[in-house]
Amino acid sequence: MPDPIPLLTVTGAAMRFGEVQALAGVSLAILPGECIGLVGHNGAGKSTLVSVINGGLTPQQGTIAANGLPVAGYGIAAARANGVRCVFQELSLCPNLTVIENTRIMHRTLGGWNWRARARAIIAASLDAVFPGHGIDPSVQVGTLSIAERQMVEVAMAFSDAGARNGGTPARLVILDEPTSSLDAALAAQLLAHVRRFVAAGGAVILISHILTEVLATSTRVVVMKDGRIVAERAADGFDHATLVEAMGSAAQAQAAIRRETAAAPVVLALALPRGLPFAARKGEVVGLAGLSGHGQTEMLLALFDRHSPHWLPRRDPAVTFVAGDRRLNGTFDLWSILRNITVAALPDLARRGLLNQTSEAARAVGWKDKIEIRTPDTNNPILSLSGGNQQKVLFARALSTRAPVVLMDDPMRGVDVGTKREVYAIIRAEAEAGRTFVWYSTEMDEMSLCDRVYVFRDRAIVAELTGEAISENAILAASFHTAPGHAASGHTATQSAA
Repeated sequence: MPDPIPLLTVTGAAMRFGEVQALAGVSLAILPGECIGLVGHNGAGKSTLVSVINGGLTPQQGTIAANGLPVAGYGIAAARANGVRCVFQELSLCPNLTVIENTRIMHRTLGGWNWRARARAIIAASLDAVFPGHGIDPSVQVGTLSIAERQMVEVAMAFSDAGARNGGTPARLVILDEPTSSLDAALAAQLLAHVRRFVAAGGAVILISHILTEVLATSTRVVVMKDGRIVAERAADGFDHATLVEAMGSAAQAQAAIRRETAAAPVVLALALPRGLPFAARKGEVVGLAGLSGHGQTEMLLALFDRHSPHWLPRRDPAVTFVAGDRRLNGTFDLWSILRNITVAALPDLARRGLLNQTSEAARAVGWKDKIEIRTPDTNNPILSLSGGNQQKVLFARALSTRAPVVLMDDPMRGVDVGTKREVYAIIRAEAEAGRTFVWYSTEMDEMSLCDRVYVFRDRAIVAELTGEAISENAILAASFHTAPGHAASGHTATQSAA
């Protein structure tokens, strides 16, 4: 039986951005009926390779072939014509438009009389197929949806099919860049199940995820990138977690929690919620907020920030600082440099008599760039020149460079690789030892194991408070799903990779 013809073949792709060699002669063939797990640390070249495959970037060297035939001038139009779809790590829906109107943008041929009804049917069918019981009304404005719901819509949009009647091209290769980063256990399981069905029907998927257990469980083949090159490539069953981490070039191992006894420390932050247990955080404590996404954790963090932050002029000694998980919505300043994105929260420390000391500002930015290992040759480069994970490092640097004694973190490790996580965990623990308090919402179970205390949310209320050895996956899941301990529900939060 002859070998199948690849849906897409990249040969010898090379890309350089200034001093950064993003791709160094990468070759990859994508076959029908396979899910390729694409892994590597932030800055390894994954996003650049995806942009080449998606047609967003033209490689400075190398060729691209579709269905075995070379494509001259391969770009976005050619990629779409060959059924290539992409769900980016940074969601790309238009927030001021409805889900239906975004569907019309996705399917350019979907015009003419009664297009809204047809667009509604297309996106509703895809949402039902990928996320049964989703409860999303396609007529609502995207900006009113939660980040998890926006991620669901974007994923469903990528798999949607306008049909030949509407001049559509069905999805043949879907690129998923950190697709479960905003999804809870049940939603992530639904998506990965759909990926398997899509692949079994002859489609192809490139799955980029920092959750290595997802990659190993879902992929048929794993490709490891480092420094713009493919350094390992074989069937998924040829890897386990340890060998995959080793191939990525990291010595990261599962980090045991180093919990501190903080009962005698003073309370620095408190909030009484309308229902459930009250919230309190003590000096030098790492407090975790757990539970399924959308159950009030982010809302409580925002309420804490609002209560303890000035509404007009910035304070020289702020009470709290914030690390956002949704970089695009409330994190980065996209038109600014890396330097300005780092220092913007600490300007009172860098100014004298109202004048900014640019030498001190540059030194502050470079110091944090080196400390947290932000991969850039120059902090004056635009923030958008960085990979998503390195942009997240900038947000950490911004928060930690302030004097604020309390750091609020809203699922900050979304899209951050294994090695980087370990570095950030060590910084958080060192800052806590020095007396700083962290309030940390995360959908990743392993991150809760690093906390001194964990509050579990359900239905916008704190339903459990866990400390010390009581912090366990079973206990968190039991409280999250209102099940008896020892009967943990399976899902996304229970399968996160350790860093």
